[in-house]
Order: sequence, then C-alpha cells, then structure tokens
Amino acid sequence: MKNMIVLGLIAFPFLAALLLLFTKSEGAKKIAFAASVIEFALAVFAFAQLKQNAVHPELALNVPWIKTIGVNFHVAIDGISMLMVLLTALLVPFIILSSFRSNHENPSLFYSLILIMQMALTGVFTAMDGFLFYVFWELALIPIWFICLMWGSGDRARITLKFFIYTLVGSLFMLAGLIYLYQFTGSGEIGTKEFVGRSFDIKALYAAGASLDPGQQGWIFWAFFLAFAIKMPVFPFHTWQPDTYVAAPTAGTMLLSGIMLKMGTYGLIRWLLPLVPAGVHAWMDTAIILSVIGIVYASCIAIVQKDLKRLIAYSSIAHVGLISAGIFTLTAEGIQGGLMQMISHGINVVGLFFIAEIILSRTSTRQLAELGGIRNVEPQFAVLFLIVLLGSVALPLTSGFVGEFLLINGIYQYSTWAALFAGLTVILGAVYMLRSYQRVMLGETNSVTAGFAPLTFHEKAVLIPIVILIIALGVYPKPLMEIAEPAVKQIISIAGGIK
Repeated sequence: MKNMIVLGLIAFPFLAALLLLFTKSEGAKKIAFAASVIEFALAVFAFAQLKQNAVHPELALNVPWIKTIGVNFHVAIDGISMLMVLLTALLVPFIILSSFRSNHENPSLFYSLILIMQMALTGVFTAMDGFLFYVFWELALIPIWFICLMWGSGDRARITLKFFIYTLVGSLFMLAGLIYLYQFTGSGEIGTKEFVGRSFDIKALYAAGASLDPGQQGWIFWAFFLAFAIKMPVFPFHTWQPDTYVAAPTAGTMLLSGIMLKMGTYGLIRWLLPLVPAGVHAWMDTAIILSVIGIVYASCIAIVQKDLKRLIAYSSIAHVGLISAGIFTLTAEGIQGGLMQMISHGINVVGLFFIAEIILSRTSTRQLAELGGIRNVEPQFAVLFLIVLLGSVALPLTSGFVGEFLLINGIYQYSTWAALFAGLTVILGAVYMLRSYQRVMLGETNSVTAGFAPLTFHEKAVLIPIVILIIALGVYPKPLMEIAEPAVKQIISIAGGIK
C-alpha cells in the first residue's frame, strides 16, 4: 500500500494528462483542476503517512528497470522530498485555477502539459536513482518549453530557445558527472560479467563520490553545481530568467518560479552536498560568494525596474540566492531555512505573479509609472496584495520570516560578513516591493486605473487561500520543520556539516 502512494503521485497526473488530450476543449480546465485537487489530496495523505514515522520512512518503491546497467525505478519520499511534493501538489491547482479566465488556444493541450510537468517535477523530487533523476529532470523541461513557446508573448521563440539551451547544457554537465561516478560503483571492468554490479542507486553514488580524491570530487561538484545553478538560477547563470519569466504566459511563469527553480535548490540538498563532501568543502566558499553577489545584484536591478512582472522576476533571483547561500553553509539552520523558504517563496511568488496578471488584464499595462490609485477603487484587492507582499519581504508572522531568519542565522554561523550582505535581501526587498506597491496601489486614480473591476470568484479563490497560507505558515511552521528534520540531519551527517 505505502509503496504505491509514491507511484500514484507520479502516475496520476500523467494519466490525467493523457485523458485531457482526448477531452473537448470546453471541459479541459475543469478536468485538469479536478485532477490537481485529487493529486493534492493524495499528497496530504502521503504527508499524514510519513508523519507517523518520519525517522524511518516507508514510502518507497524500488523495482528493476534496466538491469544490464543497474538502473532501478527507485522512488521514495522522506521529509525533504515530502515538502517539495506537497508544494508541487499545492501550487498546481492554484496555477490551473488562475488560468480559468484566460482563453488559451487548444486548452486541452495547455492543461495536459501542466499536468505532465507536475508528473516530471514529482519524479525529480522522489527519484532515488541517478539515471531516473536525470530522466525526470529532462522531462520537466519539455512541457514548460512548449508552454512558453506556444502561449508566450513577445519574442518568445528566441527567448525560449535561449532558456532551452541554457538548461540543456547544464543538464549535460550533470549527466557527465553521473556517468563518471557510475564507473566507481560496484566492481569489475566494463565489458565483464561483473559490469551489472554497478548501479545508479543514490546510496551507491554517494559511496562512489566519497571514494574519489578531492580533485575528482571538485570536478564532480562543478558538473552538478552548474546544472543546479542554471536551473535556480544563481549569478552569473541567471541571464535566461528575467526574459523567460516575462515572455511566458502567467501559468508558465508560476510553474517556473513557484516550482521548477526548486529543482535546483532541492538538487543541492539531495544530490550535491552528500555526493561529493570533499568537493563541497573545497568550493562552498565560491558558491556562497556567487549566491550573495546574486542577492545584492538582483535586488539592485529590481529597484530600477519599471515593469512589475520583471521586478518580481529579479526579486526571485535574490530570494533563491539567499536559499543557495544558506544551503552551502552545511548547517541545520541553513538547510532547514532553505526548505522553509522554498515553500514560502513558491507560495508568495505564485501570488505575486497572479497579482501582476490581474493588474494587466484590467489595465492592459504592467508599467509602474502608468498605474496608481487602485486601492481607491478596489480596497479588497489592495489588502490581499499587501499581505502577499509582506510575506515576500519576510515580515514577522508571515511565512517568509521563518525561512529567512533561519537562513541568515545559518549564514551567520558560517561568516558574519556573508550574513551582513545576505541580510541586504530583507532591506532591499522591502525597498523595491514597497515602492512598487506605492506606485501601483496608492495615490490618485488615473484614466488607466479608474475603472479597475472588482475581483472575480476565481481570482478570490486563488488569492485568499494564498494569503491564509502565508499567515498560517508564519504563525505555525512546526509540522513542516519537524517532518524534514530527520532527513536534514542525515544529509548533514553525510556531507560533514555543522549539526
């Protein structure tokens, strides 16, 4: 029973996506939403099962797949995976519901691609076989590329090609690292009968990585770090992100920012840190410096943005830079804070991009200079926007505060100076987010904003639960932190970090 839960979480969105391809366009969005709600219910059930035994989780399935090269279909859920699976299952219904007012051409294909991406993302977060992890990693790229290309705006062909090339090149580095590590698993030489002793199982790869000398581990570190850094993205591998976020349809932007970038931060925790501990210790300073530079750089760029959606895109780079820096401190606070901030950022950024879409749909602009006074005509929207914004700037008693406090605490244990610069994300974030709110919502109405229509039922159905989650997770984050704690301690123990 329990081993089928993991398989169900992966297979159900895929089966629903296949059903959508044979569904009439009118009912596609409703079927997709219903499927995503069922998937969320299954994720909550998995959470309840895992909570009963978080120390020794039993939610796993491990069956042979490609025996000749030692590949198994090995998927499992521990506390770390559970948080990411839960986040994915939580956000996809909001993403689908937020698209109800949009008249997408060929909606059956559009929503089918969203569910296929959910399947791939769940696979990434549960894969315990390196080959399987790589397969799901690449699968996640395909549907989002089509979503951005077919339903995006502006110069989407050029922008999505750049995004595809960036992420594909990073993935190839990771594949090379996996193949190299694979040679050090099992026993025997290639071409002998003992070749089948080699394995892509995560524990076998951990052991192979630990057996390498520091120089070899350093090369493997960069092979994996490049793939993860591009996906997050971390400075200076971020140049694909702002244009892609702006050109993508809102649902695509939400998928990219709310969930897909978590593939990179999850990869750091699950794969990179325990895979090559000596390589991590040798290069962690460089990784933290790049992450902190990204925080300051992206925050400064966000301050001068004139387009609301592009501003939110740069703010995402700043937030993920803080997560990356915290994870590389190898402290319990840093990794726990990273996980909490991944949850919080996913919820906040989906809310922010949806708010930008609501404003665009009513005013036909996202230019800050052309907006203003929306609070005067739609005060309810102003309140919801403000709460989501405060969660993004980490106000105490919001979800953002928990993660950022733990992250800065972890970074402070590593270096006071690094914590000082990393902490700028709070100050600079408050500057650009509050200034954007002031320009959009406050002041006098103008010809663009005077006729701002009230929120619809579907819009409230997205924003109000997001606001409730921001407050609830800020007030009581304990269940999520407790379920992840045993797995975090295990990662730190393997990576040789500070408990």
